[in-house]
Amino acid sequence: MKKRRYFDNAATSFPKAPGVPEAVAAYLSQEGGSPGRGTYLAAQSAAETVLSVREALDRLFHGPGPRNVILTPGCTYALNYVIKGLLRPGDRAAFSCGEHNAVYRPLSQMAERGVELVELPWRDGAVDLEAAERLLRPDIRLLVCCHASNVTGALQPVSRLGELCRERGIFFCVDGAQTAGAVPIDMAAMHIDALAVPAHKGLLGPQGLGALLITDQMAAQLDPLIAGGTGSQSERAGMPGLLPDRFEAGTQDLPAVCGLKAALEWGESQGWEELYRREKRLTGHLIARLREMEPDGLRLFGPLDREKQVGIVSVDFPGMDGAEAAFRLEREHGIACRCGLHCAPLAHRALGTFPAGTVRFSVSALSRFEDIDYLQAAVCDVMGI
Repeated sequence: MKKRRYFDNAATSFPKAPGVPEAVAAYLSQEGGSPGRGTYLAAQSAAETVLSVREALDRLFHGPGPRNVILTPGCTYALNYVIKGLLRPGDRAAFSCGEHNAVYRPLSQMAERGVELVELPWRDGAVDLEAAERLLRPDIRLLVCCHASNVTGALQPVSRLGELCRERGIFFCVDGAQTAGAVPIDMAAMHIDALAVPAHKGLLGPQGLGALLITDQMAAQLDPLIAGGTGSQSERAGMPGLLPDRFEAGTQDLPAVCGLKAALEWGESQGWEELYRREKRLTGHLIARLREMEPDGLRLFGPLDREKQVGIVSVDFPGMDGAEAAFRLEREHGIACRCGLHCAPLAHRALGTFPAGTVRFSVSALSRFEDIDYLQAAVCDVMGI
């Protein structure tokens, strides 16, 4: 087996930030304790760790405050909390035609319960703003939109969509799965009411953890999807009214929280802006290297401009099934990438790549330029050029 070269950071980042594995192991082997479940030292230490993570996420995304940072089992859960906690039969909800199934499937379930869906079309891989201005009427309760496509990496016009929603009194929820930790996000400036993020992608933390950052106005309208113990107001039959407890039933994944804390501390020590710039340079390098095979038939999708996308490039190999190409890349060259629909059938319908999908290569701030050069040679070999 060849040395592995990892190009599936859009699914989960690897390697993780320095210190993450050690932080997870230290909690499991030395610390223990759950916040709100005791007054002993380990429980208090766990509570301090959770608070530090809330504060760091709030700083990074310019959120409404640490208590408005809800820790969830992942970005998908955070999106479900918003979609299913806010919408009621008879409501109208809008979404873009490039959404991941983490948005599309819960919206489809709500449509079965009487919610009307409005689809915003793409133009050149991004939400068509002229259509959005026409379709986003004040009777729409919620707009959900990815910040960047997980198929092409194309950044969406989130700031303008936020303005349109604010003007019309529409709640705005952003899926930050591909952008959190990879590009700047400012909830206040972008008029975002709810931001869903994962720990395990651009933030370079562990899997099984995410966060939902919500404004007070959004929180007041959400029904908790999960009920149970919080360690607070235990005498009540209903969930506590205070944030974040109202939306955090059950024991938190403290090993993952400790890992995310380490990742966020490392990101702050390096400077998030510098990490953004490094990933942008890597993205440009990836685009340039893959574009050199376009004359030989390799088909690339997306803006192909590092200023307009995150570190994702999807391709179609000429005369070859994507699954075969991905298999050969790993078997013969140790390239770890992803093929298929990437859980985003709507995006592939918009691109014209449904149902076969694409082969996707994705980098993180910790990817290496020399691995991208190696990828180019491997793609050339698989193509026979």
